[in-house]
Amino acid sequence: MRTDPLVGLSCVKIFANVLQPQLLLVRAEPHLLILAVTGLDDISADRAPLAAGMEEHWRILKTILLGQMLSLFICGTAVTSQYLAEQYQVNTPMLQSFINYFLLLLVYTTILAFRTDGDSLLQILKQRWWKYLFLGLADVEANYTIVKAYQYTTLTSVQLLDCFGIPVLMALSWFILRARYRLIHFIAVAVCLLGVGTMVGADILAGRQDSEGSDVVIGDVLVLLGASLYAISNVSEEYIVKNLSRVEFLGMVGLFGTIISGLQLAIVEHRDIMRIQWNWKIALLFAVFALCMFGLYSFMPVVIKVTSATSVNLGILTADLYSLFFGLFLFYYKFSGLYILSFVIIMVGFILYCSTPTRTAEPTAVPQPRSTGLDNAGLKLEENDSQTPAVTVQFTREESVVVSTD
Repeated sequence: MRTDPLVGLSCVKIFANVLQPQLLLVRAEPHLLILAVTGLDDISADRAPLAAGMEEHWRILKTILLGQMLSLFICGTAVTSQYLAEQYQVNTPMLQSFINYFLLLLVYTTILAFRTDGDSLLQILKQRWWKYLFLGLADVEANYTIVKAYQYTTLTSVQLLDCFGIPVLMALSWFILRARYRLIHFIAVAVCLLGVGTMVGADILAGRQDSEGSDVVIGDVLVLLGASLYAISNVSEEYIVKNLSRVEFLGMVGLFGTIISGLQLAIVEHRDIMRIQWNWKIALLFAVFALCMFGLYSFMPVVIKVTSATSVNLGILTADLYSLFFGLFLFYYKFSGLYILSFVIIMVGFILYCSTPTRTAEPTAVPQPRSTGLDNAGLKLEENDSQTPAVTVQFTREESVVVSTD
């Protein structure tokens, strides 16, 4: 059947008028033509929610695993310290801390000294040495005051009052790091603290309540001071690893921590060190403690960088429970089902906290761009014609469409 050429030409004009908005879009964004022809945009849209959900679940799982790895490091330091104290009457927390800071000095301060990219060790010391001096002092004294508190107050008081560092940490993060929390985060923290309370109740029922101590008030003040110093150290750590570098934080803490702990060691613990009856078992316990503490300090900045200092502190609340589980075999603790319940409660609160990321407040309001309107958008599109490839549509006798770009 023969077709009238005029009718065919009219159909082509109508078809071109219908396609004109689409051709204008293709002219501006040529890559959209490929997506429209192949249907990849529909496939990507269908798979995007699934991929986002899987990524979010993996983020939460990774946070949980990293947090429990840190808890195991803390558990290792607690078990070795308690074994040294109970089996060999060795109470030298400052010596143990000094060994850890010295290892950080050997590894990370040396890396800083020979680093070629970024600020060198001398530049860092010249620009912000006094800041790292205060950070090192806070970190050293946080470790010392918590251990010292056990001589004055009870285990229950230490476990409960040590949680004071979490609200202090959240407050410091709010003002210094500009972190903004949702209601779910406060609920999660309350759930974690409920788990700690359950653990303390299990200690009392299992007969692990220690003596009243020589001076409970002094011990409680030391715990609160240590928890606050830990919060200051953790907030500073989060700021440094997210804005500067992990190596800089560890290198400078190792440098100033070694100096401060070394001086304090010579003043307060030199007699205790002289009384140690050294053998290979004591040396092995010191080595295990040092490796666990070094691993804790090395990996905590990695975890804080992908999460936050608050979530890390919630995750490591399970460290006491891991120590209790080891104590069932090493120190013959009495088992209580409340330990399992407290572990579950803490993990539920931790997962609840990690399920919703915090946001960061902007220091200044960002001005919103004015709307250009459709006419201005079309005008700008025409002005950019010379920068975008043109599209040519050609209709062949076989009723196919050939699209080419110049």
